[in-house]
Amino acid sequence: MIELDGLTKRYGNKIAVDHLSFRVRPGMVTGFLGPNGAGKSTTMRMMLGLDNPTSGSVRIDGKHYRELQEPLKHIGALLDAKSMHGGRSAYNNLLCLAQSNRIPASRVSEVLETVGLGAVAKRKSKGFSLGMGQRLGIAAALLGDPEILMFDEPVNGLDPEGIHWIRNLMKALAAEGRTIFVSSHLMSEMALTADHLIVIGQGRLLADTTMADFIHENSRSYVRVRSPEWERLRDTLHAAGIESVESGEGALEIDGGTPERVGELAAEHRIVLHELSSQRASLEDAFMQMTAGSVEYHAHSGQGTAQPPAAGPHWGDPWDPRTGPGPASGSGSGSGDTTKGA
Repeated sequence: MIELDGLTKRYGNKIAVDHLSFRVRPGMVTGFLGPNGAGKSTTMRMMLGLDNPTSGSVRIDGKHYRELQEPLKHIGALLDAKSMHGGRSAYNNLLCLAQSNRIPASRVSEVLETVGLGAVAKRKSKGFSLGMGQRLGIAAALLGDPEILMFDEPVNGLDPEGIHWIRNLMKALAAEGRTIFVSSHLMSEMALTADHLIVIGQGRLLADTTMADFIHENSRSYVRVRSPEWERLRDTLHAAGIESVESGEGALEIDGGTPERVGELAAEHRIVLHELSSQRASLEDAFMQMTAGSVEYHAHSGQGTAQPPAAGPHWGDPWDPRTGPGPASGSGSGSGDTTKGA
């Protein structure tokens, strides 16, 4: 289990993470969502001891990350696939991590086969495609066979087969009782993968709920019906106490009725229907609705210019202490830094 208690991180006058408290529980895939600049990456780095919180704490199975002996056996993470040493082979990148955590060398070959890189184990990672780099990072996360796994954008660069594979892998690991925490901007994939959601905006907690409840509470569901006799259908529905709104091309949208009731009324009055369906909002719809007031960076279409980012360190800047060069960006050695390459 991962436990956050009042976790806060400031960079000068910029609050990147603002008193976050939540738990990531075992036995399920927990999705971590938020707009760009919401503080997701900073939060995940603090979980792994790569950034120190200004206040508050993070505990991994009751301990701070720095207190874990051989941390890869407790928690594995993929934060930046590019952090692997490009001059080393895939095998040797993982071997260095394994040796620093007293993991048998045989485990290196096992995880390379698991992620589909067994045939290129001896190739230098600098020649890997983005998708292959992602697979190598996932292999590093799996290396210590940990009970807790964290993934930041794990499907980035993967082909459809790879996306299907990592989705099933995360579900299978959760089914074994492991704690799976995954951040992604790909809403359609998150909707297929996550059981529970943590949503943040501007560093603050917005939601800690199940996937189904999040969509239900933050979006609209309605019945869509289309008919060449839409005006007569509208009047028939109105007479039955069901209000509808015309949406073009002979279609009506109904908030206060069920498809069964609408179909029964149409049949009773011999009204031809060309479509009758329940329209349920997607995770993306619900996410956009909830985070509308928390988006920090806005793009504008037309002749205008993009709104400049708010003051403070630029996300992704190579000199930003959160993402820039330094000890956290390499693969690392020693028990305190062994997840940095993961």
